[in-house]
Formats: sequence, structure tokens, C-alpha cells
Amino acid sequence: MLLGKVTGNLVCTVKHDAYRGTKLLLVQPLGLDLKPQGDAVVAVDTVGAGPGELVLLVREGAAARQVLKVEHAPVRSLVIGIVDYADIRG
Repeated sequence: MLLGKVTGNLVCTVKHDAYRGTKLLLVQPLGLDLKPQGDAVVAVDTVGAGPGELVLLVREGAAARQVLKVEHAPVRSLVIGIVDYADIRG
């Protein structure tokens, strides 16, 4: 799991059947210092997150498919939690 910040929503008029009824977000992965780390990713939102929110991000296809309960979905990243508080002191 990674921390990420939601930077926007994605709207697709045509998408794979596995994505029907899902909300897609653009999420910037963050390091423990909360600074951007790597490129932003497209993630399926499972918790109702919105722009500006700090979220938990899963970036592993098998875990993503297990959460969505779709065996062969072309999904790699999911938002699985909205972070209310983080104590990162080591």
C-alpha cells in the first residue's frame, strides 16, 4: 500500500466492462514525507474519495482484482481508504 493524493477525476465515455459503474481518479503517489514520488496513476475509487484527499492506494493487479471481485479485470490500482490522520515518526 502507498499513500497518495487525489489530484482529479477521470471521465470516460467508453471503457472496459470491468470498469462499468466505477469512479476513476488520478492519484499522485507520495513518499512518507508526503512529497510526490513517481508519476500519477489512474485508480479505481472504492471509497468515495475526492480531489485533494490523502488516500491509501493499492498498486498491485491481483489485490485490485480481488477487491473488485472480477477475476480478469485489467485493473492495477485502487483507492481503498481515505486517510484521516497519519503519525509517521518511525
